[in-house]
Amino acid sequence: MTTNVKARRVSRLARLLTGRNALRRPVDRIEGVVLVALFVAFLAAVAFACIVGTHTYQSQRAAAVGLRPAAAVVLRDGPALGDLARVGQVEARWFVPGRGQHSGVLTTATTPAIAGASAGTRISVWLNPSGQPVAPPAGHAVMIIYALIAGALVAGLAGLVLLLVYALSRLVLDRRRLAAWESAWDRTGPRWTTRR
Repeated sequence: MTTNVKARRVSRLARLLTGRNALRRPVDRIEGVVLVALFVAFLAAVAFACIVGTHTYQSQRAAAVGLRPAAAVVLRDGPALGDLARVGQVEARWFVPGRGQHSGVLTTATTPAIAGASAGTRISVWLNPSGQPVAPPAGHAVMIIYALIAGALVAGLAGLVLLLVYALSRLVLDRRRLAAWESAWDRTGPRWTTRR
């Protein structure tokens, strides 16, 4: 695109906002400025939504980096498979590299595989840096989806708020337009009509 075309577009936008058209009322100019301000605010909200999505993804990746898989041996029978509506628990033993053998309680929230497991069964668990069992990390695709959802929610909510602001400003500006038309008609109407 040439600079001449860009200059014409900028000139057209400036005329649209500050033009000297006699039919263009100050209320119309205010509405143009409000539209431009809301558009700029939406662009800023989209940029912020991108930052939120990126931060969500990076925080999930950072949380998953410290986790490591391990094998645990269930010491007693796990909760029945039909009891998944509530959190079940069972005692288990696992090995933490560099720290030796650990034992503790595994729950169906952190290790769903304990449901229906019999004593002596080896199951895989995820351990945090301190060696405690935690919920398995989300997959790479799931992390991306969560980040996209977070960004889309921020942008969508910002868009809704800005639409509400625009609707309210239109309501106020339309009331001012109607009041101006009414006062103009009060001045002009008697000259146009005569009662006979």
